[in-house]
Amino acid sequence: MKRLYNAANLPEAHLVAGWLVQHGIRIRILNANATGALGELPMDAAAPQLWLEDPRDEARARGLLEEFRAQASGPSRPCPACGEDNPPVFELCWSCGKGLP
Repeated sequence: MKRLYNAANLPEAHLVAGWLVQHGIRIRILNANATGALGELPMDAAAPQLWLEDPRDEARARGLLEEFRAQASGPSRPCPACGEDNPPVFELCWSCGKGLP
């Protein structure tokens, strides 16, 4: 296994991991429950980490990670069905579950 990414928090780790899994990259999240140890452990040791199961996927995974970051930095999108704002990387509305354009 090879470490790919330190997430800021557990929700981010799951979003990024889901993105990579959708694209065929096998990933594991380590330190999912270690945030309670912050202060006793260094920040990078307690943060959720994404590890590649197959190190040969590293170049492709890093490219997908950059693609995810680029999409995530865009403006939010309103749902045409209910009007709720959604993060740019969402494909379904978080509120009503309808598909986003």
